[in-house]
Amino acid sequence: MTTETVPTSVKTRRNWNFLFALTLVGLLVLLCVALSIATPNFATGNNISNLLRQGSMIAILAIGQTFVIITAGIDLSVGAIVGFSTVVVASLIQSGVPVWIAIIVTLLMGLLIGFFHAFGIVKMGLPPFIITLATLTSLRGIGLLMTNGSTINITDAGFNQFSRESFLGVPNLFWMVIIVAVPAFVFLHLSKWGRYLYAVGSNPEAARLSGVSVPRMIYIAYGLSAMCAAIVGVMLAARLGVGNATQGDGWELQAIASSVIGGTSLFGAVGSVHGPLIGAFILATISNGANLLNVNSFWQRIITGALIIIIVFFDQLRRRSR
Repeated sequence: MTTETVPTSVKTRRNWNFLFALTLVGLLVLLCVALSIATPNFATGNNISNLLRQGSMIAILAIGQTFVIITAGIDLSVGAIVGFSTVVVASLIQSGVPVWIAIIVTLLMGLLIGFFHAFGIVKMGLPPFIITLATLTSLRGIGLLMTNGSTINITDAGFNQFSRESFLGVPNLFWMVIIVAVPAFVFLHLSKWGRYLYAVGSNPEAARLSGVSVPRMIYIAYGLSAMCAAIVGVMLAARLGVGNATQGDGWELQAIASSVIGGTSLFGAVGSVHGPLIGAFILATISNGANLLNVNSFWQRIITGALIIIIVFFDQLRRRSR
């Protein structure tokens, strides 16, 4: 009896995930078609490239955030890590450090911040909300102290040019999404570590009794989230050509919104890589279309909030029907 029930439940969950992803794709296509009709400027090559660049950074943040939310946690610091990373990479490049070394150091810095979050959760018993909120405010302050509240100009032409160029007609920043998303998909959906993350989010005690190292998975989840934020920080510094601790303000909320809209459950144990990607570009499309139509930016926030309420409501209905 057990051997029949488990495959059936797994098949049902996969079917639901497929249908949900299909619905998100349909919504994104519908938005694009509607905006193409509403304004002739939407479907132009320059605007599509700009849209891909806008959505790319939030998409990578959303992937990292998804790892954490699957464990039933939250990372409120990713926006601050983005801003702090722009300062770190800009400072290193300005001081004469080779670009590739500056990038590696910045990414390692992000990883260490994530490990610090995990340490606070695992060893100090702090709630994820508290430890990441503390880091959010602290990193802003540290970054502002490092720069005296000003910006650091990046004069390396090659570093700045990367974010403005395209490959095969696709912006380089979007290629970065693919570079991050492919290994993230393999890790989450095709490896035992991904199964362990879902197990921790579903029931940490049951996961521990099954032989899963819950603390290790917490370290991995928060380390990956912070590293994704550091990657975005490097991308943003390259795009704007400056390092500024105030950059990325509020991006943590956009990352969480993209992840939730993409089907990640705030209760843990449910999520994917492709869902948050689609969610991020849905939000980017709404923002882009609203700007082209001269719609008040406040409406963008209202629409995003409404989408979150609807998605979480249906997620609760799905959980109750189990």
